[in-house]
Amino acid sequence: MIDISPSVMQFLLAFVVAGPLLGAVAALLPAPPGLKGKSPEQAVLRHGVTVTGVILAAAIALAVGFDHDAPSRFQATTDISWIQALNVRIHLGIDGISLPLLLMTALLFFLCALYSYFKLPAGPSAKGFVALLLVLESGTLATFAVLDLLLFFLAFEMVLIPMYFLIARWGGAQRQAAAWKFILYTLLGSVVMLLGLLLIGLKSGTFDMVALASDNGRGLSHTTQVLAVLAIGTGLAVKTPMWPLHSWLPDAHTAAPTVGSVLLAGVLLKMGTYGFVRILLPVTPDGMATFAPYLGAFAAVGIVYGSLACLALARKGSKGDLKRLIAYSSVGHMGFVLLGIASMTPTGVNGALFANIAHGLITGLLFFLVGALKDRYGTADLDTLAGATGAALYGRAPRFGAFLAFAAVASLGLPGLAGFWGEMLALFGAFDPAEGLSRPAFLTYTAVGAFGTLLTAAYLLIVVRRVCMGDPKAPRPEGAAPAALADIQHYEFAAWTPLVALTVLAGLWPAVLLGLTDPAVQKLLAGGNS
Repeated sequence: MIDISPSVMQFLLAFVVAGPLLGAVAALLPAPPGLKGKSPEQAVLRHGVTVTGVILAAAIALAVGFDHDAPSRFQATTDISWIQALNVRIHLGIDGISLPLLLMTALLFFLCALYSYFKLPAGPSAKGFVALLLVLESGTLATFAVLDLLLFFLAFEMVLIPMYFLIARWGGAQRQAAAWKFILYTLLGSVVMLLGLLLIGLKSGTFDMVALASDNGRGLSHTTQVLAVLAIGTGLAVKTPMWPLHSWLPDAHTAAPTVGSVLLAGVLLKMGTYGFVRILLPVTPDGMATFAPYLGAFAAVGIVYGSLACLALARKGSKGDLKRLIAYSSVGHMGFVLLGIASMTPTGVNGALFANIAHGLITGLLFFLVGALKDRYGTADLDTLAGATGAALYGRAPRFGAFLAFAAVASLGLPGLAGFWGEMLALFGAFDPAEGLSRPAFLTYTAVGAFGTLLTAAYLLIVVRRVCMGDPKAPRPEGAAPAALADIQHYEFAAWTPLVALTVLAGLWPAVLLGLTDPAVQKLLAGGNS
């Protein structure tokens, strides 16, 4: 830790949240004559890289100045009155739970902006694309930094419109239908969530998340807590997405541009699970204990359902879309996150937070790779890619094949990589759930989840075999992938390598993350009294 004054830390966090919004406004203005470069389009794309890069640098500075000896304490806090009549405050702060999510979000947006500079998806205008990307970044970063329930809701909703337009205007086939499905599902879930947040605020007399967490539900009756968990949990479950509220996700991923899929999987899904940890676990513990067995059941079903859907798509002759397959894999992986949360134990919740970060890194990398594969072939259809002899990436584009194989084995939870620790800790948490929860039920969920890991390995290895293996010199049958294939380009290498490095780092040195999250989780589950 480097000693940075509290006022500077306050400024850095406020800048991280508001900076992208200022950048979005600037993106819509005409470029100064000296900065146009080859074209106005290039200038605005360079602006996007610059703004996201500055935000990433500010987020890293926050991490450097963060007091790692006290990760359970909120730091870089700003707390000023905003709407006095409702006692709503502009309250910002980060702890060991939100800091890793903030850093990952800033990193993924920078990598997406860098990738888009060289590979802008076809659409109306570069100005609109960059502005929407920056508004989306501001909303996601704010979600992980705000400490007021109504501000959380506003930040949570702020991401919907830019993501809708990114899918509807820059997406692929069926983009309009997918965008409408995304916005309708998430908006309906959010309306229900708002009712739950208002219920908590009005019954307790405050919307301050820190005060509510410290109270640990003592000021809320059991009935109020149950109703609040039902309402808020439904809205969060849609965004997570939890089975059976997941059906918007495969369509959205399939239609979204590459960077849209990366951000949807890597960042937006985490907003739902973060809400469970930040709001429901500490504020409504009795209500969560009532619903935890049901949440665990939905999580366990989601793990197996997602894996079986992926197996069906990976099967030869199924005409399975690779982007759709990875979207369904997210349903399974987020099932592990929900299972860890449902256990209501420090082990399970730490596993859920670790799995959140691991999924963001690994699935973000997978969507980058599949998007690049689709750019080269013009399709993500697995049967077309594999053809009769296999796409043979190992022989035709060895570095591309190596990246894809790495991402696949990381996603299946290979020990030594980031995907292993989160899922293992979530299963350990479910094996010995919190006092008062049904152990036989959670043992069943643990067994189902463990079976899901085998199914995950099966479909990912099938994908690797079909796409990476085969004879590169074999004649290509009609309808199969073309023989010529460019290996990884320099900009792709620059955008993907940080995700690979962090996946290895988190896998070999899990204490980097767990050292931040564990004290904060212990305090959170104890109601701020530890």
